[in-house]
Amino acid sequence: MIHVIAIITAKPGMRENILQHARANLAAVRAEKGCIEYGATVDAENALPMQTKCGPDTFIVVEKWESMDALKAHAAAPHMAAYAGKVKEMIASRVIHILQPT
Repeated sequence: MIHVIAIITAKPGMRENILQHARANLAAVRAEKGCIEYGATVDAENALPMQTKCGPDTFIVVEKWESMDALKAHAAAPHMAAYAGKVKEMIASRVIHILQPT
């Protein structure tokens, strides 16, 4: 299994616009072969004191894929290219962590 943690920081005030596009793309991603889990997350309200908040412009996409090949197919999917084109100018930074269980 492959885990992906994608930390996306929007330009100020643009996070909700990006998330709207992400939500519109959600069904297509979850229908991809090998997708186990895929979804955007934001800071939890009233969390434990040890929480380090991401802030109002950042969200994290948590993904699980059956294999690296499934992740590669996801990255090359036409709906992902379309999504990227729609949100490109709204993103300030993007950090992608691709991980595997130990």
